[in-house]
Amino acid sequence: MLDFNQLAQQMQGISHHLVTESTALRQKLEYAKTLMEQAQFQQTELVERQAQWHDRLTFTAAVPIEPLDTRITIPIAPSAHTVLATDGSQISPSHHEIAYCYLINIGRIILYYGQGKQPLLDSLPEVFYRPEDLYVSRQWGIRTEEWMGYCRTVSETQVLAELAQAIVGSATNQAIEPITQSPSVSQSLKRTKPQRSRHAVESVVDRSNTENQLSLLDADKVSLTDQVSQHSNQVSQSSNFSEFPLSELSSFSYGSRRSPAISPPTTLAPTIAMVDGSLIYWFLEPLPTEARDRILQPILQAWQQLRSLKIPLVGYVSASRSGEAMNFLRLQTCPYTTPDCLSHCSHLADKLPCQGLDPVRDVALWTQLLEPGQRSPLWRSSARIQDLYEDQGIYFCYLHVGSEVARVEVPEWVAIDPELLNTALSLVLTQVQKGYGYPVALAEAHNQAVVRGGDRSRFFALLEQQMIKAGLRNVGTSYKEARKRGSIA
Repeated sequence: MLDFNQLAQQMQGISHHLVTESTALRQKLEYAKTLMEQAQFQQTELVERQAQWHDRLTFTAAVPIEPLDTRITIPIAPSAHTVLATDGSQISPSHHEIAYCYLINIGRIILYYGQGKQPLLDSLPEVFYRPEDLYVSRQWGIRTEEWMGYCRTVSETQVLAELAQAIVGSATNQAIEPITQSPSVSQSLKRTKPQRSRHAVESVVDRSNTENQLSLLDADKVSLTDQVSQHSNQVSQSSNFSEFPLSELSSFSYGSRRSPAISPPTTLAPTIAMVDGSLIYWFLEPLPTEARDRILQPILQAWQQLRSLKIPLVGYVSASRSGEAMNFLRLQTCPYTTPDCLSHCSHLADKLPCQGLDPVRDVALWTQLLEPGQRSPLWRSSARIQDLYEDQGIYFCYLHVGSEVARVEVPEWVAIDPELLNTALSLVLTQVQKGYGYPVALAEAHNQAVVRGGDRSRFFALLEQQMIKAGLRNVGTSYKEARKRGSIA
């Protein structure tokens, strides 16, 4: 527990430090606005310098695709539209629990506006327990907990593509055909049938008695409890259940994912697919090639499915800490004739001469330059990981949504299509307004996905019940975990 008497003595020092930083930040912001105004007159030259010397830079500088003085007011979204969103959460593996396994839970959201259709708000849990799920990443030196996070990102994207395929299939009345599941996702556990929300949010979406859309999204009809109990008689007895491999518990059959082999209909209402956070997966850069491909390729394939359906994908980044746009201005403040960082500045241990704007972030500058409802010019990210994105590189802009300036990221195929881009931005802005400062679909996806303390306890209680039913003995947590859950002092 915290000793607030000691903490109170430190608060005064923190407040003084923040006041000093705030004063310095205001001065740097004024300098940044001046540099931005000057850069408008030499934008072509700066872009050429970035293109010529980008492999010699020690920082990532985005490239403006439109004039730097671009300020575009986002059009109002049509009354009839659809918003898709996914988010994920997990139960991390622990050797101190009754069994070593982990769970990924993906929240799914479909919100129909002005169409008289009922929304979808549910989640899909998936348990990973086989050795090939738990230890495959060890060969690349990646911890299981870290690999679990990567797999969650894959699942979020794949489920989002499934939602898009389902609503398009519903709109065209075409049958949904099975497709092969990505090798990056566990083949060992069958997805359970989602439980629909009993209380739809009437203020957010229009209600309808039609549930055809939901039937397309129902997964297999065997519950997690039934799956465990059906195979519990296959389990051999063991006395050390903290290390007991769940692969001995059962052999769950895995139903294939479903998606339609169809073309996008002309009658489909404007639709957007949203994820929380960046589409630039920086964390993949240091991974070995084989590990990186297992994560990135399924994601790119899901993006391609959205592209074929002409449903724009958007990554919404709230309170962004990115400085890619600000780094473009560093090309202007470089004191050398050529921005060759490796030759001129590699020996410098402290700040480089072009870092006069640090720690100003993009959002701080565009908050000063944009009015509510306006967007900045489009930028193309120069993150090196995008060399593997093929023709789906990431573009972004800053959008003043009223409550904040958010970073909105889209793949190249959305950025170069004015209709898709305008649709995406108008629906994003509308979502933020409906959500009182944050996209309502993303907030609901998070609420569906989050695994709370009570959920975790019920999950392990269910697992313990089935292990005992299977004839296992001495089922329980480690002494360390049991003692941490209660004090005897």
